[in-house]
Amino acid sequence: MKRSDIAMVILIASASALIAYFAASSIFGGFSQSSVRVKTIDPISSSIVSPSTEIFNKNAINPAVKVQINSTTQPGSQ
Repeated sequence: MKRSDIAMVILIASASALIAYFAASSIFGGFSQSSVRVKTIDPISSSIVSPSTEIFNKNAINPAVKVQINSTTQPGSQ
């Protein structure tokens, strides 16, 4: 490569970097100097709370149990 080619590549790369920097700063905005207050949450405790008896009771429907919808006889075998 000639010196002029190398200089042209450097010029194009630096111009592209400047254009990308200004485009990104216009899209995403600059740095903000204002402070922000962030809500914090309560720490997680290791205590266990009993589940509600309205939902978790021994007479509740168990979705893991296989349910047969059709009859046990084959169609046409009556």
